[in-house]
Amino acid sequence: MHSTIPEESAVPLEAPPQGPPPKPFHLPATTDFSLPNGMRVTIVPYGTVPKVAVRLSVTAGAIHESPAQVWLSRLNAALMKEGTRTRSAEQVAREAAEMGGQMEIDSGADFTSLGGVVLSDFGPKFVALLADVLTSPALPASELPRLKADLLRDLSIDKSQPEALAQERFVKTLLPDHPYGRAFPSESALSGYTIEEVRTFYRINFDAVGTHLYIAGKLEGDLRRAVEDAFAGWAKGSPAPDLPAHPVKARSFHLIDRPGAAQSNLLIGLPVAEPASPDFIKLDVMNALLGGSFASRITSNIREEKGYTYSPLSQIVTHRNLAYWLQTADVATDVTGPSLHEIFHEIDRLRQDAPSGEEVEGIQSYLAGLFILRNTISPDAIIGQLHFVDSQGLDRAYLSTYTQKVMEVQPADIRGMAETYLDPSKMTIVAVGDKAKIADQIAPYESAAQ
Repeated sequence: MHSTIPEESAVPLEAPPQGPPPKPFHLPATTDFSLPNGMRVTIVPYGTVPKVAVRLSVTAGAIHESPAQVWLSRLNAALMKEGTRTRSAEQVAREAAEMGGQMEIDSGADFTSLGGVVLSDFGPKFVALLADVLTSPALPASELPRLKADLLRDLSIDKSQPEALAQERFVKTLLPDHPYGRAFPSESALSGYTIEEVRTFYRINFDAVGTHLYIAGKLEGDLRRAVEDAFAGWAKGSPAPDLPAHPVKARSFHLIDRPGAAQSNLLIGLPVAEPASPDFIKLDVMNALLGGSFASRITSNIREEKGYTYSPLSQIVTHRNLAYWLQTADVATDVTGPSLHEIFHEIDRLRQDAPSGEEVEGIQSYLAGLFILRNTISPDAIIGQLHFVDSQGLDRAYLSTYTQKVMEVQPADIRGMAETYLDPSKMTIVAVGDKAKIADQIAPYESAAQ
């Protein structure tokens, strides 16, 4: 916002007083128990708004697909929305709507999630509906052609997007021969999936021992009894086998040619310490300072100062027992090389010199405040945090001590994290753009990867 004081009458303003230290996050007391079949349950009171979030997390996702089954987990999730053995899809949708919510099913890399947010007094009834959807899906063969056509359309759209092409090449390079490294199926494979394959995927991967139910919000009714009644008869199953990933730490450069492209899409990254590491929170602060916030160094450099890009971002992407640092930037074609130069300049600068205490304090306050804000928005936010620590095998004290540990990070720690983990000689670089226009600009980075 511009000042309305005329320039000639403006007076120097005093620096605002330093704000109070960020408040710690206090996780409400949870009720945790397991059913005899091994299904885990967490119930946590949250807020006064008469709504409750009920979410199931099942260890069934892309990681459980074979190389010939990419997106089979997505097709399974889509079919699970098509009703149960006793309810049609329309009946499920109508019952959820009458409770003030809707039934949501999504498949990800590691988990399939099911659930929704309903009015609190319908919590026990929604638990029963959710149990029917999870444990007795119809998986109707009649809907398979339509749902495959929907996924084929999604695939066509994804493959036309430069960001998606860059991500596909990046994960394939970083995680070869692992499900995390397989972003897209072929059209022929997707078209050929049968109802038997979907039902087999469901039967193998969906069971009680691999499921965690979270309930958060204003709690009403006997929710524990509702859970026990709804899920007690579900088959226990067996734990999913671990499939450890061995990410590549080696310098490589990959160009995907898009003639006529007005911009280049850049991805740069490498493996870093996983969430269970004592370095992870320090890495989180380092990332926010380097490229993971609006006030970060890379953003200030190539967005604010030079105008090369509108929305650069770095982040730490996590899977179970795995994490990698990733910087993305969509830059104008004629500054592809200069953008790479400035990104690596900022990485090198942080590896060599510790940031100032003032810069670190600003980033710490941002991270701590964002953490508190995110966890006071909705019951779903609490569930998301609980699921993160539970799935990573972390103690839940991680949540209660996060802001404190963020504020304890020292400038030397940040430089140390950059020096230890952000080694440019081990980074994967992907560029999607017009080869004819950027070849000379990227030549130094291609040759360095030889």
